[in-house]
Amino acid sequence: MLPMHDDERVRSNPQVKVHRRRGRVSRARRLMLASLVTLTGASALAGPAIASPQSHAPKYAFTTLDNEKDTTFNQLLGINQDGVISGYFGSGMPASTHPNKGYLLVPPYGQGQYLNENFPGSVQTQVTGLNDRGVTVGFWADANNDNFGFYTRHGRFHEVNFPGSVNSGGTSVNQLLGVNDRDMAVGFYTDAAGNNHGYTYNIRDHRFHTVRVPGATSLTAAGINNRGDIAGFYTDAAGATHGFLETGHRVRTLDAPGAMSTTATGVNDQDEVVGVYQDAAGNMHGFTWTPWAGFQTIDDPNAVDNGLTTTTINGVNDRGDLVGFYVDSQGNTDGLLATPQH
Repeated sequence: MLPMHDDERVRSNPQVKVHRRRGRVSRARRLMLASLVTLTGASALAGPAIASPQSHAPKYAFTTLDNEKDTTFNQLLGINQDGVISGYFGSGMPASTHPNKGYLLVPPYGQGQYLNENFPGSVQTQVTGLNDRGVTVGFWADANNDNFGFYTRHGRFHEVNFPGSVNSGGTSVNQLLGVNDRDMAVGFYTDAAGNNHGYTYNIRDHRFHTVRVPGATSLTAAGINNRGDIAGFYTDAAGATHGFLETGHRVRTLDAPGAMSTTATGVNDQDEVVGVYQDAAGNMHGFTWTPWAGFQTIDDPNAVDNGLTTTTINGVNDRGDLVGFYVDSQGNTDGLLATPQH
């Protein structure tokens, strides 16, 4: 495999060390999956059910976390074992006035605990994931809205693009979305036909490997745990979108019961998978899934916009803490932290 284009630059907060590992038919609803495909949004379709959602165990305590630099739009995308959260503020629409700006949120959570993290020279940045060893991943955009993956390690930024994926014309899309404690990252690039291709990237030896699921026409690798198990989502030939969990050489398709689409966005070391599904009425529900209990629906009690529920779960740590976002009754996108109450 070819090495990445490796551009070392000083990160915006070199003094910060992250210790442990770990997200309506209105404009706000169209932006709910922006963290997964491009800076301006994504979509997903349908799949068959395989298990019933579990509604009550465990219960969660919900906390809204918004950076005061833009309280109208926050998405929380990853959380590590120390409770450090990665995310960003700003809808990116338009980038000239509401750009995506990345951050880390460090406990105890408060306005003074938001730490800026933006790729040098970028117009927009999202910090999508982090591990327990001080590595963060994400993507940045230039003035043309071309997306480029990056990671930070030892206080420096490094750009990552799958070989041959940067288009000479048109928009280029490369994004890193998750990373484990072995410095193995996952992400995707988009080809000229608009299809996504998932991959892993080894930060230590700069090698890429493609992630494949039989029958997938478009695939995004979104999360990876310390065993190397990968969670993500794919579209099949019929246009249906399914979540998946790859463990070794086995791929399990994850489709929430009755869902019009299921998107898996993260996974912890117990193979607890998190994500979002859309029901037939257009409601967006966060979920967790485990091999022993199946699906559990996660809805933030404040997540109602234009009469529809609007929760997305993006990240999970080994304690089962969840991060994500929801759209409220004012049309604002708010970051959420959900803590299990055992």
